[in-house]
Amino acid sequence: MGPRDETTGFQRDLLCVLSGLDEPKGMAVQEELEDYYGSEVLHARVYQNLDSLVDAGLVEKGERDSRTNFYRITDDGREAIRNVIEWKREYTADVEADTV
Repeated sequence: MGPRDETTGFQRDLLCVLSGLDEPKGMAVQEELEDYYGSEVLHARVYQNLDSLVDAGLVEKGERDSRTNFYRITDDGREAIRNVIEWKREYTADVEADTV
């Protein structure tokens, strides 16, 4: 699976948030993204993209109770994030060196 070809930037941000949280609810993911972006993120956008990531096998969706779902990044999702980070490092090595 080629994660750069099949995920959007927003979906990659979702994967990053999921990799740093322990089985969060969708609302927790939305709040993290709003903090990062500094603006409101539409509820529907979060859930539609989470569902797309579930369909792609990059995220698992579970049921916490009859009203609440949780999300967990899969091994394929972690690999997708690793690939993106590696690819970005190829182009940003000079930026990282300047900040150290």
